[in-house]
Amino acid sequence: MSKFIYIYKGPATPMDQFTEEQAAEQTAAWGAWMGKVGPALVDGGAPFGARTAVVDDGSGTEASELQGYTIVEAENLDAAKALTQGHPFLTEGKGRFSLDIFELIDMNM
Repeated sequence: MSKFIYIYKGPATPMDQFTEEQAAEQTAAWGAWMGKVGPALVDGGAPFGARTAVVDDGSGTEASELQGYTIVEAENLDAAKALTQGHPFLTEGKGRFSLDIFELIDMNM
C-alpha cells in the first residue's frame, strides 16, 4: 500500500466566514465522505490558514489558492483517484476546484 496526499486548490470560502447552517452542512458532507473512505483515511488533514510566511529558493514561485490536505492509503494512483468520488471539495461542478494527488515516497530504506 502507498500513501497519497490530496492538496485542495480553488477559491474556497474560509470556514470562519460560514453561517452556522453552512458550517453544519460542510461538516456533515466531510464526515460522510470520510466515513465512506473508512480505513484508507490515514490523516483527515485540515484546511490551511492564512499564509504567514514564504520561504523559497529565490524563484519567486507562489502557492495559488491552496486550501488544505488529506492523506489516504491506496494500492495505486487509480485507487487513490477512486477515493475522491463524492469528495465535498469537488461538488460544485463548475471546474473552480481541484485536488492535486501526489504519492508520498517512503524515505525509510
